[in-house]
Amino acid sequence: MFKEEVEKVFKKIIPALEWIPKYKRSDLSGDMSAGLIVAIMLIPQGMAYAMLAGLPPVIGLYASTVPLLIYALFGTSRQLAVGPVAMVSLLVLAGVSTIAVPGTDEYISLVLLLMLMVGLIQFLMGIFRLGFVVNFLSHAVISAFTSAAAIIIGLSQLKHLIGVSLEADKDVLMILLEAISRVSEINPVTFGIGLTSIVLLIVFKKFVKKIPGPLVVVILSILSIYHLQLHKVGVKIVGEVPGGLPPIYLPAFSMEAIVALLPIAITISLIGFMESIAMAKAIAAKEKYKVVPNKELIGLGLANIGGSFFAGYPVTGGFSRSAVNYQSGARTPLATIITAVLILLTLLFFTGLFYYLPNAVLAAIIMVAVFSLIDVKEAKYLFKVKKIDGWTWVITFVATLLIGIEQGILIGVGFSILVFIWRSAYPHMAELGYLQSEGVYRNIKRYPEAQVDSEVMIFRVDESLYFANMTFLEDKISERITEKPQTNWIILDFSGVNSIDAVAIHSLEELMDAFKNSDIEFLLASIKGPVRDLLKKADWNTKYSDKLDHLSIDQALRSIGK
Repeated sequence: MFKEEVEKVFKKIIPALEWIPKYKRSDLSGDMSAGLIVAIMLIPQGMAYAMLAGLPPVIGLYASTVPLLIYALFGTSRQLAVGPVAMVSLLVLAGVSTIAVPGTDEYISLVLLLMLMVGLIQFLMGIFRLGFVVNFLSHAVISAFTSAAAIIIGLSQLKHLIGVSLEADKDVLMILLEAISRVSEINPVTFGIGLTSIVLLIVFKKFVKKIPGPLVVVILSILSIYHLQLHKVGVKIVGEVPGGLPPIYLPAFSMEAIVALLPIAITISLIGFMESIAMAKAIAAKEKYKVVPNKELIGLGLANIGGSFFAGYPVTGGFSRSAVNYQSGARTPLATIITAVLILLTLLFFTGLFYYLPNAVLAAIIMVAVFSLIDVKEAKYLFKVKKIDGWTWVITFVATLLIGIEQGILIGVGFSILVFIWRSAYPHMAELGYLQSEGVYRNIKRYPEAQVDSEVMIFRVDESLYFANMTFLEDKISERITEKPQTNWIILDFSGVNSIDAVAIHSLEELMDAFKNSDIEFLLASIKGPVRDLLKKADWNTKYSDKLDHLSIDQALRSIGK
């Protein structure tokens, strides 16, 4: 009995103990195939994304080893492909480049500290079941932020694509203006390699999906540079990539650095988790198994914590690689373990092959990868359905593009919360009439034929009531009573009220007492259990016992002889 309980606890802590003993031999071919294909895809992507983050390309490979092994043990998604992604790479650059110069030892040390911080935040969020926090990042905000960030990412790689060291690296307008002003300095060979790579990547992506385009482009460009000696005519190459297993590092701790990195660490934790859980849930729904958000946070957190001690940088689950992993036949996290092992073998024996890899090719890989993240269709859809959501998209997009990555998402979240507060402060209220043909009560504005009683007004409140929206409710009722002075009874249909706070209860009492002096009585109908419990605590059973016990509008009407 004790042994079973211990096993149960360990399985709860380490989800891998659930699938490893039950592993089916029939899943092996799919896992091996997927692991190989994702490794082939991840090697050039990892190097490219590390460059985007302002790090040496090899760190992208380091980040694709230990974190993957840890996630395979502690994550609950069977097909999620964890590793470096474009969005997180840009956030790393945006956050850390403000306090250290990209590529320097100090910068790398701060990135390792950032990875540790991201891991700890995600781990603690998982432990304390705070996965719901990401719900405050609306889809409109995420779509706009991602679209703007994709443009920033693409343009940040322009310097590698044209072979000109542009001083501007984050301001979109400054990048474009500087590139135009220095058009005479463009290295035609570098630019030609970059454009050719982009065309090939698009062709493979659209028409030859089974062959990994990035790998083909990397191989062709390395061979071209080596045989034609193009690096001697100004084509910048990756150069020596250190071989061997990921070195063990201890992130440099300092309170000043922790405080400076905290905002970007929180941003990466939330954005990374959102990207990861969205893909994990989509695949799990197709495969009919359950992904546990809080356990995913723990898995991602431990992956980042572990990676910070092995020269990595923040990782999360990627959309494109996860889709490829799933489509290539991955059945269990063993596919992720195979990917990590193959990258470890690459680090041990094959890093020398990347010496002649042009930076322009890595830039092209990034540009093509992020282009699909620009989602203008979503903005059109939001404006079509609800304009305020469309404006949330526009404000977030413009703020991210023109002000900055961190500020943009904060402005977007702030605006979306203001919209939420505004909506809740002005709840939808409907005056109801009786549709005799259907035997139901409906909004008299939508159904003008609905019957109303000259002495009775029925209101349905479609929102939870709290201190901020009671004034609106009072004003609305007072306005209608002024228009219909013969009213003797007001029935409040509470079927849409899910909760009510103490201030709202007190305000409602005052409203009911005030109108009683004008010979207008209130009755409440269809009160939900949780709301009724709170009203009982406020002694309404004693004060207004005859006004609460109405399970429906009809019952309330019968109680007054209607």
